[in-house]
Amino acid sequence: MNTLRKNVLIALTVLGMGSTAIAVQAQTAAPQARQGWAAATPQERAAKMAEHFAKRQAKLHDALQLTGGQESAWAAYQAAIKPSGAMMAAIGDRATWAAMSAPQRMEKMIAMSKQHTAMMESQLGALNTFYSTLSPAQKKVFDEQTRGGRGHHGHGGEHMDGRMGGKQG
Repeated sequence: MNTLRKNVLIALTVLGMGSTAIAVQAQTAAPQARQGWAAATPQERAAKMAEHFAKRQAKLHDALQLTGGQESAWAAYQAAIKPSGAMMAAIGDRATWAAMSAPQRMEKMIAMSKQHTAMMESQLGALNTFYSTLSPAQKKVFDEQTRGGRGHHGHGGEHMDGRMGGKQG
């Protein structure tokens, strides 16, 4: 019976040491993994997002095969949806948020939500105007390219899997 107790005690000790080692490794690996995006300044993140946006829009433009008459509607749509950086500026830095009280943070989040809603309403008007110029085939391409989910790296991208209508894969 003592041998069984010793074996159980040794197994629990090894298991505890192993889980501690895994936890330490995860804590030391996390900062290294976050260095790219989290370490970037807000200006660097905004520049990277703008570059990514431009590439996505160029790909969409090519896929739509727009006619000359549709180009002006496309340009107006692009001007309306172009990221302005206003939301990134409104977020501010972590130190500012950390210094806020809970009610102040909630008020700031509500204000940012209202600003975001107003921006999306403006974009919807431009989208409806542009969308009305598209042929049925172009509408199908536009819908597929802007849907989100796997295979599309637009707003939400692969993060939408299983939520809000994203494609399951």
